[in-house]
Amino acid sequence: MFANMNAGSSFEVPSLEGKVALVTGANSGLGLAASRVLASHGAKVLMACRNAAKAEAAAAEVRMGATAGVEVVPLDLASLTSIAAAAKLVVDRESRLDLLLNNAGLMAIDESETTDGFETQFGVNHLGHFALTAGVAPLALATPGSRIVTMSSMGHRLGRLDLDDLFFERRGYDRWRTYFQSKLANLLFTAELHRRLTAAGSTTLALTAHPGASNTELGHEGSGITNKLVKPFMPLTQSADDGAQPILRAATDPDARSGQLFGPRWVVRGGPVVETPSRRARNPDDARRLWERSEELTGLTIAIPA
Repeated sequence: MFANMNAGSSFEVPSLEGKVALVTGANSGLGLAASRVLASHGAKVLMACRNAAKAEAAAAEVRMGATAGVEVVPLDLASLTSIAAAAKLVVDRESRLDLLLNNAGLMAIDESETTDGFETQFGVNHLGHFALTAGVAPLALATPGSRIVTMSSMGHRLGRLDLDDLFFERRGYDRWRTYFQSKLANLLFTAELHRRLTAAGSTTLALTAHPGASNTELGHEGSGITNKLVKPFMPLTQSADDGAQPILRAATDPDARSGQLFGPRWVVRGGPVVETPSRRARNPDDARRLWERSEELTGLTIAIPA
């Protein structure tokens, strides 16, 4: 289960010299902001991105403040084939993986399917990261003290998980309900990962974060009325640099504990503190069943050695 404790809102990223970090969705927004900080504190950063041109431009920017290597890893989270190739590339090339930041995501997009026939928001936001975690798990779990941090959303509190209708085929597609369910799934996934890691005596930590309300490209892809209504308010939200603080604290704070959720102090903005997830996100039976369903859908499992 998730830990619940008070924490201060200020923290300093420690030296990450010698560490390797893999960040999804690293070419813009929160992923780019996190990559800049990790690289400037000594980590080798692997920027996993779908758009090659944007990724290379972002990597050039990150390299300007980096003290270690910065590389691009091609990754399309809407394709299990691409995910497998990206994971193999990382496992084959790297000798360690200290940080996996499952950051990339989609919000309130038009109805569509992934290459493998999954509803896209659930397929990318949850199943894609489940598959990537499975692919790099051998390397991450072999790295003492490694962390797997998954980005959720304050919207997870509105999420409802229906394990018999994960793709909204029976309920009918709704861009926001689908998004909220995928963000709830991020927390349930981490809860079960935390439980399994703890049971196995692993030193790897599983954590989650959410950025509050941040000015990023998230939600711009949708063509719905609500997408258009949200856009004018984005400049009023906190910056991507501020929004990245919770995931950076989850990834680097020496005092962070496995199972914790970090978010802004004032929910939508403010320094990163430990939050208590919603009641639904703390349902151990749903967490276990979602894990099993994810294994069935992806054909993958996250092997955790005892």
